[in-house]
Amino acid sequence: MVRTRRNFSQEFKLQVVKELEGSKTLAQVVREYEIDHGVVARWYREFRKYGDNAFLGNGKPYKEDARIAQLERKIGQLTIENDFLKKALQGINRKRGS
Repeated sequence: MVRTRRNFSQEFKLQVVKELEGSKTLAQVVREYEIDHGVVARWYREFRKYGDNAFLGNGKPYKEDARIAQLERKIGQLTIENDFLKKALQGINRKRGS
């Protein structure tokens, strides 16, 4: 029997792992959703490590490096905006002083 690779949404994966944290056992979840034991166990480990940020980006685990890069870009953007506003305020203050 040839198995095709199934893709699961982040919401589905979060639902499954939250059921594990509830009252269901790993065996119950595996039987109910017909998902391999190892897959569910991996999802659970990723959820424990990343929390609700797990499975971002096409179902892949949340990458800390990607998050750091995103935050660094945001810091750069905010720095540029802050510098612009400081210069604009200085210009306004100079006009008032004249």
